[in-house]
Amino acid sequence: MALKVWIVDDDLVSQFSTEYCIRQANKDALVKSFDNAISCLDKFKDCLNKGGDIPNIIILDIVMPQMDGWDFLTQVGKLVGWDDKVNVYVLSSFAKSKDREYAKKHPLVRGYFDKPLSNNSADKIFESVKV
Repeated sequence: MALKVWIVDDDLVSQFSTEYCIRQANKDALVKSFDNAISCLDKFKDCLNKGGDIPNIIILDIVMPQMDGWDFLTQVGKLVGWDDKVNVYVLSSFAKSKDREYAKKHPLVRGYFDKPLSNNSADKIFESVKV
């Protein structure tokens, strides 16, 4: 079964490089990118409502306009609860040290990485993901 990976990042260059690393780590992964958290959340809700497959992995930027990564996680948590249905990995520049600390403690966040995603980090994601 191919893993479904959603990338949520408002920076198109970061989206491209993240997708490239993901495809290098797992050539069979089904990758979809979103340039904002609102459109990703809408797609997530649509999948839940229509019985579609939610992603196995979400790679999430934190600093985005309109809805940041933390608000996105709050909304996803309301939809699926804080269990193992979603494997979220935060990918950010972590300009604020409190964001890194919050990521460590957040119940939906399985890991966090500094931008840009490295091949080693992408490998770690696929090694640790719970399906």
